[in-house]
Amino acid sequence: MTADELPDLLESYATAIGPEADEIIEEMGAQARREGFPYVGPAVGGWLAMCARFADAERVFEFGSGFGYSAYWFARELPEDGEVVLTEIDADELDQAREYLDRGGLADRAAFEHGDAIETVEDYDGPFDVVLIDCQKERYAEAFEAVRDKVAPGGIVAADNAVAGGSIDAEQLRDYFESDGDAGSMDGMTRGIAEYVETVRGDEAFETTLLPLGEGVAVSQREH
Repeated sequence: MTADELPDLLESYATAIGPEADEIIEEMGAQARREGFPYVGPAVGGWLAMCARFADAERVFEFGSGFGYSAYWFARELPEDGEVVLTEIDADELDQAREYLDRGGLADRAAFEHGDAIETVEDYDGPFDVVLIDCQKERYAEAFEAVRDKVAPGGIVAADNAVAGGSIDAEQLRDYFESDGDAGSMDGMTRGIAEYVETVRGDEAFETTLLPLGEGVAVSQREH
């Protein structure tokens, strides 16, 4: 096996041994692939579900939800009185998310918010046990600052696209953090990820690591 083949093998392996998808998750994934819509995929989706279990989550907040793929994984793990807050600027996608969760019997565990996620979170009191950041990459750090004080002790913040997606340059990110490089040569998306990771790693209340599945997920836990 070559080094280039390893990521695909890990992705399929993680999918095979992770939490089992249901028919609706399969349908959502098929839609994403058919339309070329960016989504976390079943390996990361299953892992996010495990994060909710690890955190004994009752409340989840998503910065950017698309048509509800990750929210569906979360909602399956929540108690009946739990809540996942979906945020999306595209009203049609939010309607699709509502339909999918309703068909799965999970809509009563969801709040559907149309509009800017960073503005929306201001309307919610914490604590949140899990937060997913998957909005504009240039605004990741802003999203973290907006929700930081609403994350429960022991809670988890997961940021998608920490390695790839769009114009994100993984080599630039690695070199930046290995050698305290200059972010000036990065494009906006890459710089946004660098700023986010730098921000969350610089917060003494959080410990951060990288999940090398999908397009990379930066995972941070609030320790106090």
